[in-house]
Amino acid sequence: MHHRLASSSRRGFLYVTLAGIAWGTGGPTGALLFDHAALGSTAVSFWRLAAAALWLALARLVLRRAPIRPLLAASPVRYLLTGLGLAVCQLGYFAAIPQVGVAVATVVALGAGPFFIALGARERITPALLAAVAGLALLVPSAGAGSAALLGIAFALLSAAGYALTTLLNRNEPDPISGAFLGFVAGAALLLPLATIDGIIPTAPGWPLIAYFGLVPTALAYTLFYASLTTLRASTAAVIALIEPVVATALGLLLFHEHLTTLSLVGAAVLLAAVVQHARRE
Repeated sequence: MHHRLASSSRRGFLYVTLAGIAWGTGGPTGALLFDHAALGSTAVSFWRLAAAALWLALARLVLRRAPIRPLLAASPVRYLLTGLGLAVCQLGYFAAIPQVGVAVATVVALGAGPFFIALGARERITPALLAAVAGLALLVPSAGAGSAALLGIAFALLSAAGYALTTLLNRNEPDPISGAFLGFVAGAALLLPLATIDGIIPTAPGWPLIAYFGLVPTALAYTLFYASLTTLRASTAAVIALIEPVVATALGLLLFHEHLTTLSLVGAAVLLAAVVQHARRE
């Protein structure tokens, strides 16, 4: 029995680590869409979820999964709220990027998520989680002072709340592919009316970016993350997924020449150490 539990936990660690790496490419991809697809943050959010839904619809077809209607009929409110959480998560995150940059938006949004999740799940606030929040506090000043930075941080915290909601709702999801698919469909449907206001059709260079955005940092990442929640506590999975800021920060520095202060780098190191410590504790 102990061997089976250890094996399932290792599988959960692998899933959430891969999800964090995949998520880390999402911020830079979104920034590229802003630059090359002539889309606003709402349209980018819509296309992320809509493309992910299409990819997972294809995956369900290839894998010959059972009809979706009984799953939806069993918990319609749950999947609607999952879609709402995903929509809020995307809107807040991509609204934060123009204000504070890819690196800080990612760290604030995902860094605050485990704290919200622990509160929602009534789990113990561990030293590793507090260390992650401390790393977050060190990173935030790199956004600079002023109303734009404060607004960006507020948007990112709203994103974290949406992320926490969808995480808590998808603990022990028996079919992560179908659960993620329903959440993406609901989220895209909620975003569609808003996305059409500022223009929803991307330029030609935007379509390959949308395809990648929907596949890797969305369909693949969320499916892996939901799968990890079947063997790991929600707060544990969310803390381990904090490797995303490391990936996003590196890509932000390399691709967009974003500047991080020494204090910000210390914060990133604290976050990474907290991830390792939390994984060891499990």
